[in-house]
Amino acid sequence: MSNVLSIGKSALNAAQIGIATVGHNIANASTEGYNRQTVVQAAAQAQNFGYGYVGQGTNVVGIQRVFNETLAKQVLNATATANASGAYYSNISQINSLLSDSTAGLNPVITSFFSAVSAAAANPSDTATRQTLISSAQSMVNRFNAVNTQLDQMRDSINTQITASVDAINSYSSQIANLNDTISKAINSTGNTPNDLMDQRDQLVAKLSEQIKTTVIKQDDGSYNVFAGSGMPLVVGTQQYSLYTRASDTDPTRMEVAYGNPASPKILSTDTLSGGTLGGVLQFRSETLDVVQNQVGQLAVTLASQFNAQQTQGYDLNGVLGTNLFNVGGPTAVSSAYNTDPTKAASATITDASLLTSSDYTVKYNSGQYTITRLSDKSVMWQGASLPATVDGMQIDVNTSTPTEGDSYLIKPTQYAAGQLSLAFTNVDKLAMAGSATTGPNDNENGLKLAALQTGANVRVAGSSTNRTYAQAFAQMVSAVGTKTNELSITSKADATALENATAAMQSESGVNLDEEATDLLRYQQAYQAAGKMMQIASQLFEVLLQMGQ
Repeated sequence: MSNVLSIGKSALNAAQIGIATVGHNIANASTEGYNRQTVVQAAAQAQNFGYGYVGQGTNVVGIQRVFNETLAKQVLNATATANASGAYYSNISQINSLLSDSTAGLNPVITSFFSAVSAAAANPSDTATRQTLISSAQSMVNRFNAVNTQLDQMRDSINTQITASVDAINSYSSQIANLNDTISKAINSTGNTPNDLMDQRDQLVAKLSEQIKTTVIKQDDGSYNVFAGSGMPLVVGTQQYSLYTRASDTDPTRMEVAYGNPASPKILSTDTLSGGTLGGVLQFRSETLDVVQNQVGQLAVTLASQFNAQQTQGYDLNGVLGTNLFNVGGPTAVSSAYNTDPTKAASATITDASLLTSSDYTVKYNSGQYTITRLSDKSVMWQGASLPATVDGMQIDVNTSTPTEGDSYLIKPTQYAAGQLSLAFTNVDKLAMAGSATTGPNDNENGLKLAALQTGANVRVAGSSTNRTYAQAFAQMVSAVGTKTNELSITSKADATALENATAAMQSESGVNLDEEATDLLRYQQAYQAAGKMMQIASQLFEVLLQMGQ
């Protein structure tokens, strides 16, 4: 009779554990990252009574969480992809709105400026039309300045986003390392998996994949090794490896991501930091923000320089040779922070604005010669033992005759140009409309040449063998950004849908279904009642035997 009571007790215990597990599932149905748990039972070893083996009830082998590693990996990949395209699209949409705005963009003010030039050329002695030209020039300068300011603000915003993302990555990876330690200790000491802790760790990995592409390799002791981007370790067992943010060696306004020893961290490339919000933000900065700001600067430099060149060929109302209407900022040359002697500086001056590109350049000294590389297409533009050298409408030089091996410089011809543009004078008499010093009031020879700049092929455009007009160059820039924005709009929606589908697939297997849990609850309730009834009957039978013995 005792074995009947023992069997009933095992059934009662299994039902109790089942009810508790189902209750735990129901309680966490809305808990983010929770995976439903199931009771794993096995029949107790039967006992041989000679006439056959009689079962001895059931054993609860363990509590197992329902977790599909393949589906989880798909969710991680989809999360990283969706967040990357979403971050890129969110940022590029701002630039697209800025450039395509018919009232705030550059095209309207450039058109208005040249309309004023044509009007002044048609009536060169009229003070009012000259004043309109000066006002239009100031409006154009203001618009270039304003666009550049907004792009600079976006650059600051990108720095903030990078810092926030790196902080989140470090926080998540640190918590994962701590949970690795706790989980492996629990498994080693009890042999059972701490399911809720494992859910917490997987949820942290999911959060990590929102920030950067994440790869997880499960270890024999239950811990995770977590790698970011193209294979950079963030967590190995209980060891966490941090990322850092630091100013660029050649641009203090540009935040970079570094890895390794904080005293001498390695700057990570955009390719290394792929996926997630961080990858999307970095990709946007290198592919769109840098390019657009350089192109806006190129347009400002080219237009202003070419107008100045023609303005100085004519004569003003006083018969004096014209002077520059615009103050044009020159290229910026920055020495690498790793150069041995910081007093050895590079310089660059514009020699022909029509040959100027929107690219940045590096100057490096190795093995006895300088190499100048155009960064937009990685083309080596010049090599030689000594500078100066003329490249793409610029003359580049260094102020030393004793260069040091490994010296490096970054040349930014146009990035800051739109913000540095200003008017050199506002005196309407100084506008050089005339073609000669001994001129009559209707001499507009130079004014017509100034107006003709509007339709001249004056701007060098990447990917084209011929120059474009100012309007065409700007239109091509706007078109490229608009096309990329539309592409990312479609891509980000598709990626978001793919993430929803991957999440739904995982939830259908691992998530809590309240209808199913309610069914299981009734099943365990019935099992509990049946086990209780069984023990009651066994107890009654035992009482009968006792009475018979008396």
